[in-house]
Amino acid sequence: MSQLLAPPPAKAENKERTRRVLPWLSERDETRSVQIAAIATVLVHLILLLLIPRVFRAETSHVPAPRMAPHFNIQVLPDEPKPKPVPKIPQKFVEANPNAPENIPDKTNNFSDRNQQVAQEKPTPKANSDMPALTGRKDIESNQIVSGSLNKPQPNVPPAPQPPTTPTPPSLAAPKRQQIPLTGTEKLEGSDPNGFGSNVAQASPLAKDVPQKVDGSPDAPLMDNLATTTPKIDPKHPRPRATLDIHARPAIFKDNQFGTANAGITACDARWSNYGVYLRRLVETVQIEWDNILDTSGVYPQPGSTVEVTFVLNSKGEISTIKKVQASAGTSDAGTKACPAAITARAPYGPWTDDMVAVLGQEQQMTFTFYYY
Repeated sequence: MSQLLAPPPAKAENKERTRRVLPWLSERDETRSVQIAAIATVLVHLILLLLIPRVFRAETSHVPAPRMAPHFNIQVLPDEPKPKPVPKIPQKFVEANPNAPENIPDKTNNFSDRNQQVAQEKPTPKANSDMPALTGRKDIESNQIVSGSLNKPQPNVPPAPQPPTTPTPPSLAAPKRQQIPLTGTEKLEGSDPNGFGSNVAQASPLAKDVPQKVDGSPDAPLMDNLATTTPKIDPKHPRPRATLDIHARPAIFKDNQFGTANAGITACDARWSNYGVYLRRLVETVQIEWDNILDTSGVYPQPGSTVEVTFVLNSKGEISTIKKVQASAGTSDAGTKACPAAITARAPYGPWTDDMVAVLGQEQQMTFTFYYY
């Protein structure tokens, strides 16, 4: 007799395996089924919660976005005020010729107290300098083109009285020359319109173009009669020569060989400005005061000495600062001190105009060079 050992049922094996994987499941089949169903339900809901947003996002990505009408936001801004052009500082001050005619130059960096067009008495061919040709020194800088005097013009001295002349007796007077006016003419015309007319005149060999007849000798000299109307000139007392006074400072010219092709009274290219008028008056005032200081002191430095004074002039016309006084070698102490004194003695020089303040600001540094010659 033999015995066969049958294997345990498969359901029992599955139960044991499940218990090993999920040891917290119940041993009862009914309870365990409920537990497994609950776990499966929770897992399905978690999977749906994770997948549904992705599905909707994928679907919406293929839907074209609605077209929006173009939108413009237009804002009208007020016009901004244009910035005012900054006025240019004048380039170079020149002392114009007061006797030259006024004429606005075409283009120049020079400014002065009047408008002038460059000219000179003897033109320089093919030259176009803004200053006239001058013969002077090459070692100095000068802004002058004419030399004159700042003194008031003196009236001309009347000529000395002429000594009385003895009248000539009538018997000794030169005979008058006979003068016969030109005779008239007579015009003769006939009655026939196609005929010829004629002019009849009786000519005289002594007839002259004179207003009226004068009886006298035909041989008498004609010029003797003019002696009574022509004033006599005393060679010992000649009349003063007529001169044209130039109201300008005494000048030391800078050598300039270029010149201009324009012929006329010596002048330079310059444009009028209030600053030019102010500087001209300032320079002339300093010149007069400098001359007065030297004349009063009675001391005159060595010729060739120079003194350079740098100072600051404010918009009130006051000398606010004397920054530097530099004298050349050999200049006396009196000659050095006279230069800054000439600048400060007559200050203030008057307030600046509005356009001067706009261009120069509230103050301006200047340098004056004094030459002793």
